[in-house]
Amino acid sequence: MTETYLIIGLGNPGREYRQTRHNVGFMLLDRLTVKLNARFTRLQSRALVASAIFQERKIILAKPQTFMNLSGQSVQGLMHFYKLPLENLLIAHDDLDLPVGTIRLRPDGGSAGQKGMMSTIERLGTDEIPRLRLGIGRPPGQMQAPDYVLQDFSKADLTIISETLNRAVETALAWVTDGLEAAMNKYNGVLREP
Repeated sequence: MTETYLIIGLGNPGREYRQTRHNVGFMLLDRLTVKLNARFTRLQSRALVASAIFQERKIILAKPQTFMNLSGQSVQGLMHFYKLPLENLLIAHDDLDLPVGTIRLRPDGGSAGQKGMMSTIERLGTDEIPRLRLGIGRPPGQMQAPDYVLQDFSKADLTIISETLNRAVETALAWVTDGLEAAMNKYNGVLREP
């Protein structure tokens, strides 16, 4: 039987949020669909869902359409539907604590204030959820985090983010084929100095 993996990118639905820092999880899933020649064709558990076969493994890609703060509802519904163990789930999300251009694959941990991750941990009842943290940097000056994450990336940051997303695609696929530990050893860290 083909093993199934679920990769969920966190973000906010709607055109106005498409290029915002908070939607880097969605951006990653869009890149993955291109790489895997897949398309978001259906709505399931309040998420846009695509599926693909990669090296004899089934990969389900999902973008919750619940808005960030309620992402856990969608994650819980998808996990229940596919009846997957937690180690076959990967959540990709933005992270204020990492500089732009940095990715970190982790087996578990708290939410670090990321509301979508907070909702997911709450709904699944554990923080032992593999996640791919995509650095967006800290807000400048006195800007509040909620305002910062809902801003579009600057042109300079978009160039770095584009490279970062390519690396994150490789990381996510390595997680599927080689496992968490091997993918962490190979891909964690800074892509390049800004």
